[in-house]
Amino acid sequence: MKKIVLAVALFSLAVSCKDDFLDIKEEGVTASTAFFQTQEDAIKATSAIYSFLRSWENSAFPYQFVFGVPADDVEKGSNPGDASFINVYNDFTYTQSDSGIEGYWIGQWQAVNRANQVITNVPAIEMDATLKNRLIAEAKMLRAYFYFNLVRIYGGVPIFDGLQQNYNIPRNSTDEVYNFIIADLTAAAEVLPTSYPASDLGRVTKGAALGLLSKVYLYKKDWQKAYDASSQVMGLGYALDPDFNHLFRPDGEFGSESVFEVNCQCTSEYGGSQYAEVQGVRNQFGWGFFTPTAALENAFEPGDIRKELTILREGETTPEGDLIHKGDPQAGNVWNQKVYVPVALNNSACGSGSVQNIRILRFAEVLLINAEAANELGNTAAAVTNLNKVRNRAALPNTAAASQADLRTAIWHERRVELALEGDRFVDLVRTGQAASVLAPYGFTAGKNEVFPIPLNSIVSSQNVLTQNPNY
Repeated sequence: MKKIVLAVALFSLAVSCKDDFLDIKEEGVTASTAFFQTQEDAIKATSAIYSFLRSWENSAFPYQFVFGVPADDVEKGSNPGDASFINVYNDFTYTQSDSGIEGYWIGQWQAVNRANQVITNVPAIEMDATLKNRLIAEAKMLRAYFYFNLVRIYGGVPIFDGLQQNYNIPRNSTDEVYNFIIADLTAAAEVLPTSYPASDLGRVTKGAALGLLSKVYLYKKDWQKAYDASSQVMGLGYALDPDFNHLFRPDGEFGSESVFEVNCQCTSEYGGSQYAEVQGVRNQFGWGFFTPTAALENAFEPGDIRKELTILREGETTPEGDLIHKGDPQAGNVWNQKVYVPVALNNSACGSGSVQNIRILRFAEVLLINAEAANELGNTAAAVTNLNKVRNRAALPNTAAASQADLRTAIWHERRVELALEGDRFVDLVRTGQAASVLAPYGFTAGKNEVFPIPLNSIVSSQNVLTQNPNY
């Protein structure tokens, strides 16, 4: 299996020491001291942050290892002998030496460093002031996103605000990291526009910054601020796509529900992404990994249209007219339909499904964040209203839940089926305190598996300045 090598803007991602865990030197790039001179340099450097969003580390195997497979809704997929090393994520037997855990860790730090290059160097460039401020705000928004990934997966991590002379610094606390993320998102939201012209689709907006901010507050259980931030997003003109299938097809990209979405178009500069390819129907649309479980199938209520629009089945003919066949007799017979790209829309210049955009934050989730926060604040009316908006789009009746406890359970359940296979199930179970009970049959150990281990190589490279998470 080969990785897509994504084009990177011509600026250095180098750091000070070859052995540091943030060592991310790249060949064939211009050193930062000779770069960051012009407005075009600033634009290219910011584009390089975006390119990471579609990278192997951020959207393909390493991402699925930590956000997908450990949950009860996703299993390894493919056939038993293919990439059997993924099994350790199914049963929580991974260790601090696992390459997948290290790959995700290193990748996120590469992205943080790209953002820090922009935040540090662009202010000194003589260029259009409005564009300068916007690019810096974009970099802060994206840096916050990468730190949000890191803190949810590894717990407290070092905070690098700007370019560092020494990368071997201790881990900050989880609260300190969350506060750093909040500061970045707050600053970005004050500057970012609410929309862009078609030529700039995929750049982060005010809505994206506020939407991610509301999600961060959800994790912190700061209900009032989660409610306030999500309410601001709800006032910016977003709306649910009335057609759940259309929402995930190329024709639905950057639609009314798109709050934070990665542009994965196949161009001469960027070769799409492998987000969809690794999950696509084996030997037809992709590799067949990271498939839905029976537990997920059983979670959908009768009449929920999302069940058949989330799970793609052997022998099915899709709404677009493609017959799904089983390309490997040893592999399973269900796949993630959200990543499916119709045959007629695949771009032969890139891999199968490579044009599938990655939906990081949808308006449906903003509504559910608002509902959860409202319920915790005792605002039953707002909680029920926004929960029902999501349910009704799925052709389900209004919720029967009325008490705060029942509404909490209903909202958590709605997150599971609405956001199925989108990378939120495992971290949702952890943040809501359900992981120990739900995932115990899979091998989850309370007090350990809420976070992943810090990679051993990074601890060694830091000369043991980095400390390990408990029980690893």
